Amino acid sequence: MAGIDESLAFHPLRIAVLTISDTRTEQTDKSGGLLVERLVAAGHELAGKTIVKDEVGAIQAQVLAWVGDENVDLIISTGGTGFAPRDVTPEAVKPLFRREMDGFSIVFHQASLGTVGVSTLQSRAFAGQIDDTFVFCLPGSTGACRDGWDLVLALELDSRYRPCSLAGQIPRLRHLCA
Repeated sequence: MAGIDESLAFHPLRIAVLTISDTRTEQTDKSGGLLVERLVAAGHELAGKTIVKDEVGAIQAQVLAWVGDENVDLIISTGGTGFAPRDVTPEAVKPLFRREMDGFSIVFHQASLGTVGVSTLQSRAFAGQIDDTFVFCLPGSTGACRDGWDLVLALELDSRYRPCSLAGQIPRLRHLCA
């Protein structure tokens, strides 16, 4: 049966949070703040947090910097996944992927359907892998970040989740899903 196996050890992931916005500041970044709050409360480590403009080059530069940092296991971004003219997160990040995680978008939309109804169609949430680093790109609203973390990522990133969590695909934790 799927779920958390409390008899297993918890292995914290080192997660970086990237907010993509032309208008948010550290003081007004509620979505990035929510993700930081949730991941720390879950026992993970905040490996970095920053805000970049909705510009392909700025997004790619920060993502690639974290991909190259051995202290970052995983990246979660918020913002830039909608259909506004400046929303370019998919256009910036997807070309960097060596693999896409199609299932994340499907599961995110199923979870989001329960909270925002068919408005979930307005999101281009997605995930994939650059080298060995997983990247999850969520919409910029706090509700979408709450859905993404609480209903999808909290379980999938918990090393105790069985049959096997994504934590077992992080290079330093691959032994977890042997």
